[in-house]
Amino acid sequence: MKKVISVLVVFVLISCGVKKTKDSSGSKSLYEVLTEQSDGGGNIKFFEILTEPNEIKMLETDPHLAEKMKHDDISNSNYVVLNMGEKNTGGYSIAVEKVEETDKNIVITVKEVSPAPDAMVMQVITYPYTVVKIHSKKEIIIK
Repeated sequence: MKKVISVLVVFVLISCGVKKTKDSSGSKSLYEVLTEQSDGGGNIKFFEILTEPNEIKMLETDPHLAEKMKHDDISNSNYVVLNMGEKNTGGYSIAVEKVEETDKNIVITVKEVSPAPDAMVMQVITYPYTVVKIHSKKEIIIK
């Protein structure tokens, strides 16, 4: 009985251990998805890269982003707004598939997600969008 209890205690201690928040090299991730919303974007499909401080300031008024925005990030990071435009049903989203850094720029691969053909979705007009923070001031290319 004591062996069973001690095995359980060891298991609990291991599973409650400290988790790493950075990768093994100690550097931060290249990007961070700040918000991914199914409604609230614009009427047309567009991708906007925000690099100037006055452009980035407009994001601080968004209630989904206000607590995630830091003053220092404006000078160290670029922001990308990915907007899908108007969709006539729910279930659509736009996501970042991968972000790669080259010596001159950052390449972002975007994936548009549609609802499955047999999925039950609401018949409502939506405007899906995503906001991504890129931890770099290099030129950004969106694919």
